[in-house]
Amino acid sequence: MFKRIVVAIDGSRTSRHAFESALELAVTHGAVLQPYYVVENAPVYYDVPGYDPSVLRDELADQGATLADEANAAMKQRGVQGAAVIAEGSSVADVAELVLAAATAFNADLLVMGTHGRRGFQRLILGSVAERCLRQATLPVLLIPAAAGAEAPEPKE
Repeated sequence: MFKRIVVAIDGSRTSRHAFESALELAVTHGAVLQPYYVVENAPVYYDVPGYDPSVLRDELADQGATLADEANAAMKQRGVQGAAVIAEGSSVADVAELVLAAATAFNADLLVMGTHGRRGFQRLILGSVAERCLRQATLPVLLIPAAAGAEAPEPKE
């Protein structure tokens, strides 16, 4: 059913669950998998007096390289073809556009993403890459919720 899958990764617990789900789908369907990480180089970082924005950008780039290596190793171990890609964006809207463009360029038939479940002020300020992708996507999007992978509560007696 799925032959080419893109999964957005960002290092969060939710993103790791999304990657594991995408990896399992790739194994099950014999699909090629492309983990996709965006170094978010947001302009707000530039407005902090005395702060060098390249420090945070470099840390995020290093995190992306580590995540890409981990994803590639996990794919190799499970016999899944593909390779992680790292890009650079400047805002939530830009990150969403980059993820969707990557899915289009990869000719993906599924996009897998974690959703952090932000609400209220955090959602207003930070936005939601997953929500933007879901609204603008022209391919199926599988959203993995923040609670995915959490242990099920014990049944009450």
